[in-house]
Amino acid sequence: MDDVTRIVNDIKQGNIKPLYFFMGEEPYYIDKLTDFIEENVLTEDEKGFNQMVLYGKDVSIDEVVSNAKRYPMMAERQVVIVKEAQELSRTIEKLEKYAENPQPTTVLVFAYKYKTLDKRKKVTKLMDKHGVVFESKKLYENQVADWIKRVLSGKGYGIEPKAAAMLVEFLGNDLSRISNELDKLAIILPQGSTITPKAIEDNIGISKDYNVFELRKAIGERDQLKAYKIADYFANNPKDNPLVMTVGLVFGFFSQLLMYHGLKDKSPGNAAKMLKVNPYFLKDYDIALRNYPMKKVSAVVAALRDIDVKSKGVGAGNIPQHDLLKEMLVKIFN
Repeated sequence: MDDVTRIVNDIKQGNIKPLYFFMGEEPYYIDKLTDFIEENVLTEDEKGFNQMVLYGKDVSIDEVVSNAKRYPMMAERQVVIVKEAQELSRTIEKLEKYAENPQPTTVLVFAYKYKTLDKRKKVTKLMDKHGVVFESKKLYENQVADWIKRVLSGKGYGIEPKAAAMLVEFLGNDLSRISNELDKLAIILPQGSTITPKAIEDNIGISKDYNVFELRKAIGERDQLKAYKIADYFANNPKDNPLVMTVGLVFGFFSQLLMYHGLKDKSPGNAAKMLKVNPYFLKDYDIALRNYPMKKVSAVVAALRDIDVKSKGVGAGNIPQHDLLKEMLVKIFN
């Protein structure tokens, strides 16, 4: 986010480059930066003659360059934006000549999603020298809760750790989807509110009691009644609770638990860092650590590998989701 903030602040201060190349696996910041330039570099009066949006599947590099070399009309500069620029990946190196000497009165923007250019290539080096090359990387899931907290803080909201965990478990690390849900909450809830698990359940539809987070907690506490209730709920709502995802998250929990057993330094700070979990949830791991000796955790990890294969339809025929969930819990608790 620091690079994004720097790019935005530079543009606000009038330090505008002739060439911007936004690339990477995470489309959220690519879209945000592209939209910011589209909305803010030119005035509304200037946009009519001096702002052009092209799409990678409809144009060639030669056509992009031809438009970039035009002079602005009754304005200091023009803006040419190429969306879905990854469609030009096979010919992108033809941009080298233009990148050596970009038109100073043009702001040429590429939104190059889901891919990256090799930073050692000449075209990438030239764009970085005369403009801005920004790579938008996917966040790891253990980083997303902090991202949610920062985004909401900027909007004037807080969020409880469990509520953030629910969003991450339901939406993964898809920042665009998470941002859309946060925008909905910002419309519904008054500014200054702290978002709770109940607010997530009421407004987004994620159950605060029947989710993988609660399943892992019940398993860690060896609360068999609660775990089986959640498994029944999952079996009756398979669309919202895919078996493969459930098994994967439970497997991840026990893998972390195995690592926790092996840590020499189990201080909260080091444990949270090594397990890559929010310190708030470390107490759940402490309880599970007492309930599952290292030997048992190793056996559970091996059993979950077998369940994972079956959940993907390998060697399991048409075993119902409910039966596989029950088998998973039996192997964990017995």
